[in-house]
Amino acid sequence: MTDEVDPSRRLPVVPVQPALPDVLHEQIERAAAYAKASRAPSTRRAYEADWKIFTAWCDRHGIDPLPASPDAVAVFASADADAGTNPRTIGKRISAIAYYHRQAGHAPPNTVPGSGRLLEVLAGIRATHGKPKVRKRAADAAALRHMLDTIQGDGLRAVRDRALLAIGMSAALRRSELVAFDVPDVALVDKGIELLIAKSKTDQTREGVIVAIPEGKRIRPKALLLAWMAAAGHAEGPLFRRLSRGDQLTADRMSDRAIARLVQRCAAAAGYDPAHYAGHSLRAGFLTEAAANRASIFKMQDVSRHKSVQVLSEYVRSAELFDDHAGAQFL
Repeated sequence: MTDEVDPSRRLPVVPVQPALPDVLHEQIERAAAYAKASRAPSTRRAYEADWKIFTAWCDRHGIDPLPASPDAVAVFASADADAGTNPRTIGKRISAIAYYHRQAGHAPPNTVPGSGRLLEVLAGIRATHGKPKVRKRAADAAALRHMLDTIQGDGLRAVRDRALLAIGMSAALRRSELVAFDVPDVALVDKGIELLIAKSKTDQTREGVIVAIPEGKRIRPKALLLAWMAAAGHAEGPLFRRLSRGDQLTADRMSDRAIARLVQRCAAAAGYDPAHYAGHSLRAGFLTEAAANRASIFKMQDVSRHKSVQVLSEYVRSAELFDDHAGAQFL
């Protein structure tokens, strides 16, 4: 008698998966690079810094950071709040944790079943420790002229820095946008300048948008930019380039952090508190001045490229706080 295996009890045959060809491994690496490009470099730097903080905390407490449980992240957020970390910063760290989980193929801790307690902890932190957002001062027209006046001389650095401040404010640019221009992105027209913004925070898909800058009679952004382009003398590559310590032109693009340092340095030289100013002061300065001069909110949006007018309405409201005040006739 021969032993026969009941066909119904036979183990299923699992086909052996063929090894991926080398070319597919290369494509996987390319896919990972494209995934990384979905976030701006500044965002990736911030995520990396916040992820290091979280993983260091996990190491100290013997917790696996990837994948992290919602309870572990809740305790981390609670400890951060008790240490005095701003709720907005904690929120950014939770975003970084979620980003690294997605990159590793895991569901973020704030989206998995059982994440309700984590979400409640985050809401409680905001309710307990939340504070009004402190905005940096706007470099409006008057402040910008004062800052420009502090940049003396006709050296390469002085000419470049005057153009940076003028163009940054007159086109309501984010600092990352300001340093991203290449020379061909600038078109000189009779009425001023047309700048091609190839990519921005609200245009990650690189559809591009053109922003017009008038010639100007006071700040004169076109004249200051032409002076820089003539002094630099390069016809391609980055528009605003890093200078060596000896003020020699390099081929390197300026960093966006250099814009913030420039704004603070010129603010201090003009007699303003540099702690109140940053790179965003240039963008806010245009919107503040435009609102004060009764510009249409939609014309402001043409320059600032905000997806919603909600943010712009705050600038308009600030400019009109005392106009037709309800208590003007009896206070």
